[in-house]
Amino acid sequence: MTQPPVTLFHRTSNPYEVQFGYSRGVRKGPFIFISGTTSIDPSTQTLLHPNSAYDQAKEAFTTIIGAVEALGGTSKDIVRVRMFVSNDEDCNDVGKALKESLGNNVDSGPAATMIVGARFVDAKMKVEIEADAIVL
Repeated sequence: MTQPPVTLFHRTSNPYEVQFGYSRGVRKGPFIFISGTTSIDPSTQTLLHPNSAYDQAKEAFTTIIGAVEALGGTSKDIVRVRMFVSNDEDCNDVGKALKESLGNNVDSGPAATMIVGARFVDAKMKVEIEADAIVL
């Protein structure tokens, strides 16, 4: 009889995880799911880079990659990214951060979606990013 896959959870010091009761990442078998991630400083629990969508996105990707690694994967295991952006004018900066963080080689970048016009729990947030990974 086959045992069901173990579920692993990863938490950070992001205050919203405790406030709203969710994990930064969850791994079930080979699948890793990373929650919507913004640029919250883990030591001060405040938003970093309130005036830069690019820097917020770079911070979010760093946190996402760290969460995937904490759950046994690597950045190369990330297969899908969803980016929620508040303003049209920030799309190019967020796309640039994606390419630099995960997609420098067009043949191996993740599937991606960018949705514009999102509102976040903090009005200074310009971007929130989710990711899925598969570890084979």
